[in-house]
Amino acid sequence: MRLETAGQRLKDYVLSADDGTLMRHAFHALLAAAAVFVVIDWHEISSAGSAFDPLTPGALPMLPPALTQGKPQNAPAEITADPEVLMRPIRFELQADGVLLAQGTIEPGAAARFDAEIRARGEYVKTVALDSPGGSIGDAIAISTVIRERKIATSVASGALCVSSCPIVMAGGVVRTADKDAVIGVHQVFNATREKLSPDLAMSEGQRTTANITRHLDDMGIKPDLWIHAMETPPDRLYYLSPDEMKEFALVAPAVGVVSRKTK
Repeated sequence: MRLETAGQRLKDYVLSADDGTLMRHAFHALLAAAAVFVVIDWHEISSAGSAFDPLTPGALPMLPPALTQGKPQNAPAEITADPEVLMRPIRFELQADGVLLAQGTIEPGAAARFDAEIRARGEYVKTVALDSPGGSIGDAIAISTVIRERKIATSVASGALCVSSCPIVMAGGVVRTADKDAVIGVHQVFNATREKLSPDLAMSEGQRTTANITRHLDDMGIKPDLWIHAMETPPDRLYYLSPDEMKEFALVAPAVGVVSRKTK
């Protein structure tokens, strides 16, 4: 009797829900399933003795970031920055016309340094120019949040790199631009620590991280297809975004509003 009642309620809900609600639930279910495969992929890489560590020299997704079916996976344009510079902790350099160059790896603690830099510069910073191979997801989300709250724009110049967690930072811009030969790419999240997680904890962390990123990107106005491509791409490879995809996924946008998630 209870099963019949529950089934009828589910049927009534599906019939009454609009298409947007159903699509949203389907997308969240897809992300939950993808998180499980991220955990599986990470364990396979770890057990093979080649765990991807973003703080290990030479391990960053540079050129080429990985081998795809036996052939190098090349970026769509030449990266002009010195790889050694990009592997160092991210630095913030104030340039002309209110541009703050953010170049290097987003290491744990980078968000606090970025926040201090923005506070010190007051209203002078108008655009954050990104050139980064990514790094700490938590710090990337925090930096992106500060950028949105301060109504700052983000950009990726020709020859600059913005991959892994860097597009999360880019998403915070109230105006987001990418030059013709900007190299922007995404891939799956991974555990960069040397701590061996249990399967249950690894799955829990994967799902929690997926939820945090999905919620943030949604708040920033980014289309879900961007993160779907990330979840489909192993952590030792990159999915490079074409100019058309950047526009389609709203990663490049002329102007966006400041979105605040309502608390229940």
